[in-house]
Amino acid sequence: MIDLLVAGGGPAGLATAIHGALAGLEVVVLEPRPTPIDKACGEGLMPGAVRRFEELGVAVPGRAFHGIRYVDGDTGLRAEGLFRAGPGRGCPRTDLQAALADRAERLGVRVLARRVGEVRQDGRRVCAAGLTARYLVAADGLHSPVRRGLGLAVPAAPGRPARYGLRRHYAVAPWSDLVEVYWARGAEAYVTPLAPDRIGVAVLTSEQAPFDVQLARFPLLAARLPAPPGRGAGVRGAGPLRQRARTRVAGRVLFVGDAAGYVDALTGEGLTLAVSAAGELVRCVRAGRPQEYERAWRQLSRGYRALTSSLLWARRRTPLAGRIVPLAARMPRVFTGAVNLLAR
Repeated sequence: MIDLLVAGGGPAGLATAIHGALAGLEVVVLEPRPTPIDKACGEGLMPGAVRRFEELGVAVPGRAFHGIRYVDGDTGLRAEGLFRAGPGRGCPRTDLQAALADRAERLGVRVLARRVGEVRQDGRRVCAAGLTARYLVAADGLHSPVRRGLGLAVPAAPGRPARYGLRRHYAVAPWSDLVEVYWARGAEAYVTPLAPDRIGVAVLTSEQAPFDVQLARFPLLAARLPAPPGRGAGVRGAGPLRQRARTRVAGRVLFVGDAAGYVDALTGEGLTLAVSAAGELVRCVRAGRPQEYERAWRQLSRGYRALTSSLLWARRRTPLAGRIVPLAARMPRVFTGAVNLLAR
């Protein structure tokens, strides 16, 4: 019998599959989309994520960056925090997914072009997509069909504006070896170096509008970018970003990555949490104590959830939102300390 049936062949699902294969488990991944898979993503891996992927035998391609720079979108005021324990890496999502898929294949993980469909389980097994396994891992993304199908999605809180992400690549040489975060009223823009002649620009916002409309909020950034090949060309979008799940363990179904619940992309910790949680999930399953994964996930994600929620709270309050970059600039040691907490 299959040990782990993984729904989703993105980074979270493939990291889980690799962890499982390295632990001696038989793993099968269900992914109907062909490799490589693209999605809206800031594409900046924090140093902790780079290290964790390397521990799995995955050499992350892309371009190194050495810290985070906050930029006030109106005044150009800057605050910089450098990493102390090695660089992060700007890596196109398709390149990362292809590298993970190659590593999983070399470890003998089978990938089947199937959708999960209905999930049935009892005390000994779980059945999905015509297959039977000891456990099903739902790594099927922000709007997880498995989470919805099992009735585990939590409705959005009333009165809280939804946030959305948009991303586009530009054929231009990076002008910094830092990830730059431009702050404007109601939105942030993230500039990530990806290659000697390529950057990614991701916008997080609570207002639904085309990418070019969003970019106009950041005139200092827009002035540095070449004109895109066409209106809306090459744009990827995602959202609403905040998604809550009632639990990470539902019998023999376990959730990892965005499917386990997501606050926001503001701090760039999503992939670090996903690959770390994947390791904890496999550890709990292999030990025969899958129920312990819920507590492990909560411990791993506590800092991410607290910091991201705090920044979003400040972001929603206009007087505080306008002071985020000035405060970071006035307290460089505090800002650097916060950046290195995220980098772990």
